[in-house]
Amino acid sequence: MTLLSEILDYNQQFVQNEEYKKYETTKFPKKRMVVLTCMDTRLLELLPKSMNLSNGDVKTVKNAGALVSHPFGSVMRSILIAVYELQAEEVFVIGHHDCGMSALKSERMVESMKERGISEETLETLSYSGIDFEKWLHGFDNVFDSVKHSVNIIRNHPLMPEGVPVHGLVIDPTTGKLDLVVDGYGA
Repeated sequence: MTLLSEILDYNQQFVQNEEYKKYETTKFPKKRMVVLTCMDTRLLELLPKSMNLSNGDVKTVKNAGALVSHPFGSVMRSILIAVYELQAEEVFVIGHHDCGMSALKSERMVESMKERGISEETLETLSYSGIDFEKWLHGFDNVFDSVKHSVNIIRNHPLMPEGVPVHGLVIDPTTGKLDLVVDGYGA
C-alpha cells in the first residue's frame, strides 16, 4: 500500500465517522493572531500545545526556518492577508533550537540536486538568470538573530499597519519552552 492510499483510506473513515465535527471553526482566528514558524516535524503538535492554542485559534504560516527572506514574497503576503482580511491583530515569529536551517549549506544542497538528476546545464542556466544559489539556499548562523531579522522585516514593512505587535520567540523542540527574543508590545 502506498502512502497516498493509506492516507485516502484513513480519510474516508474520518469523514464517514464525522470526526471532523470536533474541529469545526471559522476562518477567523479566535485569538486574533498569526504565527510564522518552522516546518519542523517536532513542532506540529508541540508548538500549539506549548502556547495553549487549539484548532481555530490562530493563522499559521510555516516554512523552513520561520524566515521572511523576501519582503514581498509569499510569507509576507500571507501575514498581511491574515492582518487585513482575517482579523489577526498580532504577529508571532517563532524559530526553534536545533533548526535544520542553521546547518544548511548551499554547496551540499546543490550537490544533492546533482545526485538526484538536476543537470549542471539547468544549474548554470538558473545561475545565469540571476539565481545566486549560495544566497538563496543559505540558512542562518544564529536562531535568535534570525528571529530578530524576520520580526524587523515584518514590523517595518511598508504595508504593515502601525500598532500591530510583532513578537519574536524561540522554542525548544524537545520541551516546548519558549524564550522571548522580541516583545512586540515594547517595540
